[in-house]
Amino acid sequence: MFACAYSATVLGIEGVCVEVEVDISNGLPYFEVSGLAASSVKEARDRVRAAIKNSGFSFPAQKITINLAPADVRKAGSMLDCAIAIGILLASSQIKIKNEMAGWLFLGELSLEGKLRPIHGILPMILAAKEQGLVGVVIPYDCKEDAERARLPILRIRTLKECVDCFEKPMDSLPFVCGPNKNGRIHTVPDTYCFSDVKGQTHVKRAFEVAAAGFHHMLMMGPPGTGKTMMARRFRTILPPLSEEESLTVSTIYSAAGMQRERWGQEMLAPYRAPHFSVTPAAMTGGGTQPRPGEISLSHCGVLFLDEAAEFPRSVLEVLRQPMEEGNITIVRSGAKLVFPSRFLLLSAFNPCPCGYSGFETPSHECTCTPHQIKQYRRKISGPLVDRIDVQVEVPRVPAEQFQAGSSFTSRQMKERIIEARGRQQERYKNTPFRFNAELEGQWIERYIPLSPPVKKWVSSLYQALGISHRSYDKILKLARTIADLEQCKDIDESHIAEAIQYRTLEQIYCKK
Repeated sequence: MFACAYSATVLGIEGVCVEVEVDISNGLPYFEVSGLAASSVKEARDRVRAAIKNSGFSFPAQKITINLAPADVRKAGSMLDCAIAIGILLASSQIKIKNEMAGWLFLGELSLEGKLRPIHGILPMILAAKEQGLVGVVIPYDCKEDAERARLPILRIRTLKECVDCFEKPMDSLPFVCGPNKNGRIHTVPDTYCFSDVKGQTHVKRAFEVAAAGFHHMLMMGPPGTGKTMMARRFRTILPPLSEEESLTVSTIYSAAGMQRERWGQEMLAPYRAPHFSVTPAAMTGGGTQPRPGEISLSHCGVLFLDEAAEFPRSVLEVLRQPMEEGNITIVRSGAKLVFPSRFLLLSAFNPCPCGYSGFETPSHECTCTPHQIKQYRRKISGPLVDRIDVQVEVPRVPAEQFQAGSSFTSRQMKERIIEARGRQQERYKNTPFRFNAELEGQWIERYIPLSPPVKKWVSSLYQALGISHRSYDKILKLARTIADLEQCKDIDESHIAEAIQYRTLEQIYCKK
């Protein structure tokens, strides 16, 4: 007898539908799984055998051949257990599907007693089922992922026996859910963090506002204890909520990485990742035998914060250069080429030297580093990487009078201005592949950032005087466009250019070799 059931697996961050073909024929008892199955899939033989017996059915003492199509895609994981068990029961004529569930996707790991255990990667697999034309999905009851966001009928099942019982019920009596579950979604960060906690540093807060409004990369440099990490932790409080499309993409990435619990209830918040400087290049970019997203992909549509950036290995920092420019990263492994989205906002902070006080000496804190030590310390952050960072600011020690005074900037006020500025960008770029000023390139810069003749002449003279790169020149124009959006100005004038140039002087002072 022959039967077929549908399941899926995850390849990178994309789901792949799998057709589980089951053939039972006469012969000595034998259980073979073909179709480029990993060891985690072949081990399903024992789980499925015990689950079928303990669910009240009999396991066929015949030759069982299972093929997982397409056969040229490697399958790994335990999500195929349920579909394999259903296929065996159908092929042995122990059950029949009397409703439309024959065209459903079956996902879940089986315990030995027949219970369905949660798995990761649910969301990309359901999206693949929707694209494939399947009409519904069966998933474990205890799965914590918001699978209903895929807008496909979802049936949450506790056991294999319960799943089989659904085959004979009318479809309108099944307790399936369709549509996104918006209960408990958080759109803003709790008021635990607010920029009003930061005393002084008005120019740095302004730089944060510019970076968030135009999605510009940002770098902070200053001595220890001046608030770099404190402000970085509050950066998320001024970021607007994600759109439904962005939120779904981010949730798919976290689901494929098996980290959906970190996004539970926070689907509309921009991701915020802050890896330790002991992170490896593979952990940053993603990889493994079965490649999974790394930190830069987990930061997609959000923030990647590198505290003490000069302590990171240079090999880790250099892998950021290409994703910063292109918004994705390509992972090539044997038999697979995977593209992970990585449109993140890089936020980094570092000290000017190993002791932290070079250029910021006080009577109580003098720099104890030699010129060679300072040079070697700063060489960890390459010039090409710094050149790709739009906003570069110093974070000096705050005078006592400013530290004791109250703060006039709150996260809510900053966020309101940022949302308005982003709204202008979305209206401006609604018929283009861009969403933010920072993404403009080539001819699009000349088209959407026009300069009056006097301003153009002034900028050209600054370009010659400062000796900046062409990339820096373009970034100055994009920063000026963001500043004008924050100021509700249609045209760019000298004041916008002047402020933009202030955010590009750090590379001239501190990054010369």
